[in-house]
Amino acid sequence: MRVLGLLTSAAVVVTVSASAIPTAKNYKHELVRREDTKYFHEPGGSEILGHYDLRYFKGQDSYEDRLLTLRHLTRAYLTWFREHGLETWIAHGTLLGWWWSGGMLPWDWDVDTQVADSTLVHLAQNYNMTRWPYESDLGDDVKREYLLDVNPYSAERIRGDGNNVIDARWIDTSNGLYIDITGLTETRPDEDPGVWSCKNEHRYRTRDLFPLRPTLFEGVVAWVPFNYAKILVEEYNNKALTLEEYEGHRWDQQSFQWVKLEKEGEGGDQPTS
Repeated sequence: MRVLGLLTSAAVVVTVSASAIPTAKNYKHELVRREDTKYFHEPGGSEILGHYDLRYFKGQDSYEDRLLTLRHLTRAYLTWFREHGLETWIAHGTLLGWWWSGGMLPWDWDVDTQVADSTLVHLAQNYNMTRWPYESDLGDDVKREYLLDVNPYSAERIRGDGNNVIDARWIDTSNGLYIDITGLTETRPDEDPGVWSCKNEHRYRTRDLFPLRPTLFEGVVAWVPFNYAKILVEEYNNKALTLEEYEGHRWDQQSFQWVKLEKEGEGGDQPTS
């Protein structure tokens, strides 16, 4: 099994309040209408190519280059949000990777995060289509530029036609790999108070999300839902927290890392996204 590391609030100096429950004042559930309803476009042709932004795609990355890109993409994203006093937390397969090792699952091709709808509005109004230069502090001489792109359909807080369930992306402009940013909203506060949902119909209770817990992910300060274990079991079942071989990787209990096997395709049936 893996070792879980959570930080006490006193151990991290941040500008985000983990105890406050974010709300969106006067948030309008608007439907943005366009002739072409899909905003984000990917190269397509395979599941892997669906994890690239078409505008910056230059070809499929190697195993090593993908891991390097996603590691720095994530470190830059989490640092940027913390420095700007904005609340975000890791989700889905990314949260599962944190549960195991404090880092990404090495077979994942993107990173998943969530924000409250109020944060989504703030991003759209103040930072949409901005680019951020990045220089690694890990001594590996990595320099990148990231684009924050907020989907104009993010104002539509229901699923709609299903083409715009991702509300925003943090994109590496060197190759098109990205972080999916999904907003959560109390879409039925009168009939179903305290239930937050995204446009992909994942549902969470306020008490399971907040207050967020500070931790480390890929070596930088990150946040996870308060009741992360319950959320993971409900999304993936208990097997995802115990299965030690999957997607050509095996869990090494000595190093607390997933180790790549020589032959691809070995492993079990653990879902990750």
